Amino acid sequence: MNKDRHVPEQAGPVEEAALLARSPEGVTRPEESMAVAASVAGTATTMQAALANPLRDPRDKRLPRVAGPCVLVLFGVTGDLAQRKLLPAIYDLGNRGLLPPGFSLVGFARRDWANQDFAQLTHDAIKEHARTPFREEVWKQLAEGIHFVPGEFSDDDAFDKLADALADIDRRRGTGGNYAFYLSVPPKFFPVVVKQLQRTGLADAPEGSWRRVVIEKPFGHDLASAMELNTITSAVFPEESVFRIDHYLGKETVQNIMALRFANNLFEPIWNRGYVDHVQITMAEDIGIGGRAGYYDGIGAARDVIQNHLLQLLALVAMEDPTSFDADALRREKEKVLKAVRLPQDLGSSTARGKYAAGWQGGEPVVGYLEEEGIPADSITETYAAIKLEIANRRWAGVPFYLRTGKRLGRRVTEVAVVFQRAPHLPFSKDDTEILGQNALVIRVQPDEGITVRFGSKVPGTAMEVRDVSMDFAYGESFMESSPEAYERLLLDVLIGDPPLFPHQREVELSWLILDPIEDHWATQGQPEDYPAGSWGPPSSDAMMARDGRVWRRL
Repeated sequence: MNKDRHVPEQAGPVEEAALLARSPEGVTRPEESMAVAASVAGTATTMQAALANPLRDPRDKRLPRVAGPCVLVLFGVTGDLAQRKLLPAIYDLGNRGLLPPGFSLVGFARRDWANQDFAQLTHDAIKEHARTPFREEVWKQLAEGIHFVPGEFSDDDAFDKLADALADIDRRRGTGGNYAFYLSVPPKFFPVVVKQLQRTGLADAPEGSWRRVVIEKPFGHDLASAMELNTITSAVFPEESVFRIDHYLGKETVQNIMALRFANNLFEPIWNRGYVDHVQITMAEDIGIGGRAGYYDGIGAARDVIQNHLLQLLALVAMEDPTSFDADALRREKEKVLKAVRLPQDLGSSTARGKYAAGWQGGEPVVGYLEEEGIPADSITETYAAIKLEIANRRWAGVPFYLRTGKRLGRRVTEVAVVFQRAPHLPFSKDDTEILGQNALVIRVQPDEGITVRFGSKVPGTAMEVRDVSMDFAYGESFMESSPEAYERLLLDVLIGDPPLFPHQREVELSWLILDPIEDHWATQGQPEDYPAGSWGPPSSDAMMARDGRVWRRL
């Protein structure tokens, strides 16, 4: 065994293999790690799990991508996002053998806790929400690197203690000064935390190490605030060290949009105005705002979902093929699309907004938005938003893109539907095709990930009757390995420093340029229209489609 590289006692077989296969510079060598892993793994089961990993190194499809030595500092560890998504995702990465032996997790929050209190919270969150099976040996290895620093974001002393704690972790666990700071906090605290990181020198990476900051959406609440936030952040961190998380971009089906389009000659020739009638992009939720009144009121459905998730989906559906899948090439094509987006002249007839009223959901009565705890009685925040956009380029000129999102709708579903034009000539009588709809290709993002193609087929019998049928591809049925959770993929990308799935500041600004005029218009229109909980939105949304002779897809 190589005596020049120390392997901590808590290292598991896969982690030990990854460490031993690293060069002195800390870069995993795929040709070495496979041989070393096979010799030290100990059991066929462990190696089989490593080789079946969905988060593999693209340089060698047999190997997982393993993060190098590092510390993840999580601000806002007591929040819902941290407990439901981030902490379980960290464990799942460790369970897949993708975290280095010395990986450390530091929590920062306004709690009078010791390290063991934070470790217990992490343990409970993992047990309840992790996607991979709980293994005691994995938990013990992760727990060895757990540390907690109590304090307020404005407390200089607390951040000085954080700096001391990180320096101590570097000495004890060999993390090399590599820190990722995850801001799972309300946007108003972003500038405070970033300036504290600057004051303490934690944002400054010594030679041979790195520092990265992760920011959760929303990236501001309009263009001006987004630019202000970027000014503050860019004064402390270079752009390549800023990772803006849009968790939808980490979903396997969202990434599959690029594979569907550019790896298949079947679809791309008809992916244009000559064949496509319109595109519908939907994110529907069957839940209300829950306990998020403080965040949600004043933000609303359009800022919360359309500005980031849905406009990113639009960009992926509409962009030209990139020269490669690296970050710069992808961003260039997405930015071209967002620059070409045009708003309709009449925002009153081409947008719709609403708020859910009392109704029934899942067989139980639920209150309306204005009756939710913490919501002012005069709130004009929308819980449903629908907009019509067009893209002024040769591929999409004249093809409308309809985007909608809402809470307390009929069911939870996110999809992209590319609806094609009707055939120019049908050698059938009107009765033959009376119930035939338009061809459509539907990308299901959640919950049943997959793709459906709808087309017309003859009904068995002597008559020539044609009706819609569907061909269906489901991830769960076609692939034996499970898809990684979005935050699992994105956290690993942060630790490795792989940026393609993270929006650039220019994309953020272009998205606000699209949404700000709509928000300004709505601000003059008074209360949003009511729609019953459990329905599919306000009547104005259906009227918006009817004006164009179209209807929303039945979900």
